[in-house]
Amino acid sequence: MTSAYESLKEYLSNRMRMSHIYQPVMIRQILLNGDQITRREAAQAFLAEDQSQIEYYEKVTAQMPGRVLANNGVIIKTGQKYEFAELYRGVTPEERAELIDLCTQKLQEYLEGRPDPWNHRRKGSGYIPGSLRYDVLARAKGRCEACGVSAMEKALEVDHIIPRNHGGKDDPDNLQALCYTCNAQKRDRDQTDFREVAQSLHHRDESCIFCELERMQEVDGEGLAFVLEDSFPVSIGHTLILPRRHVADYFDLYQPERNAMERLLKVAKQRLSDKDPMISGFNIGVNVGQSAGQSVFHVHMHLIPRRDGDHPQPRGGVRSVIPGKADY
Repeated sequence: MTSAYESLKEYLSNRMRMSHIYQPVMIRQILLNGDQITRREAAQAFLAEDQSQIEYYEKVTAQMPGRVLANNGVIIKTGQKYEFAELYRGVTPEERAELIDLCTQKLQEYLEGRPDPWNHRRKGSGYIPGSLRYDVLARAKGRCEACGVSAMEKALEVDHIIPRNHGGKDDPDNLQALCYTCNAQKRDRDQTDFREVAQSLHHRDESCIFCELERMQEVDGEGLAFVLEDSFPVSIGHTLILPRRHVADYFDLYQPERNAMERLLKVAKQRLSDKDPMISGFNIGVNVGQSAGQSVFHVHMHLIPRRDGDHPQPRGGVRSVIPGKADY
């Protein structure tokens, strides 16, 4: 009969397939704890191995307690090291034990006086329902949407593009995957008045035909963008994807609006493909400015279905906007 030792060794050596550190860390912790652990103990073991979280708290140390204690003259910082200032050195072992107990007491008093002392951390990391969090991370393909680093290298956080306290919602279009570094830097650097951003999302222009269509009829779409059939279609199924806000220039869109348009673009593409199996390709384009052919100054993205044989020379695609430039 195979022993427990041999079975575990065989699993670790041959059958274990790793996509992250979790399996060997959990097995090691169970072995260290005497064959069983709680879920919290497993989480603590993972945290001890998470270099990204260590780096996060290194930043916290430098920005808050290390700075405050140094300003109050309790400690001195030399390079990456902290030590007591001269006045606070030389306590006896008995005094040291008493002071450690006092630190523990102050910690317990603080925690008992605040039912959720880590609420700020949850908000900062985009604390949202698990299924929605998964969808956002899956859309980002496991990479930071700012710097591109993989989730295998740094922990990813789900961030509200427009913060909750400035009117941002917990919907996919207002969420992005950021590594903890980019999320922290965004909060430190971004001086945008999101209250103005949130208010501007309701802007409509009474003289704009697209704003009028959005207001007067049941348009296809929700949230920050909607879909219309083109009134002068280039091909059957020619569709427009537009932001609800009246904005002329594609480059002036807010990221949540781009997210909403991208989502509806995929929905419209799939709907057209399901409806017409003859569709074999698409052209996607946005005209920006009069010289680029824009005639209605409300951003609108064209989704144009293409079918084999609909043009004698399809080569070049959107390059055909300037005659003679499609052939190369």
